[in-house]
Amino acid sequence: MSGSQRIGPGTFVPVVGPSGAGKDTLIRLVADAFADHSGVRFARRLVTRPADSATEDHDSLSEAAFARMVGADDVALHWRAHGLGYAIPLIVDDWIAAGAVVIANLSRKAIPTVADRYSTVTVVNVTASPDILRARLEGRGRETGADIEERLTPVPITIPDGVELVEIVNDREPEAAARLLQGVVERHIREAVRQPAE
Repeated sequence: MSGSQRIGPGTFVPVVGPSGAGKDTLIRLVADAFADHSGVRFARRLVTRPADSATEDHDSLSEAAFARMVGADDVALHWRAHGLGYAIPLIVDDWIAAGAVVIANLSRKAIPTVADRYSTVTVVNVTASPDILRARLEGRGRETGADIEERLTPVPITIPDGVELVEIVNDREPEAAARLLQGVVERHIREAVRQPAE
């Protein structure tokens, strides 16, 4: 899917960044702010791992179910990382086609696929210092020492042409970083309102 075939006119806002950066926390805070706004949607990931409600927000599925959905082209996006399968539900395409701003926690490696699938994409890269990332990963108690080291290994971020990148440092209180993410969403809402007149 490319060029004029990309899905629009809505905007996809992938929230990316290293494990422990606090992406799900920021997304939850922003979701609360837009709870009554029909033009803002939050896509829940499908992951081949049980959800830990304290630290992440996703729907779980088996490896077999993941393989079936991907094989049937029944997901909008999918990728694998850290031995797990991840996917974004196909309903996202309908939301974007209807003009919504859609926010989702995504892998950095999925950005090129997102840019090829949707006409307007703003990547929000959430980061934090290595010490804070390590403390958060150790605090959630989900990974072993080797897993933590793997997740702390820097991953380059590739931004395709025509894709906006917004950097958010989430080193302090999450409410401050969430306000920055909320500002990105609000800007796209304003642009969507202006679009018909242009």
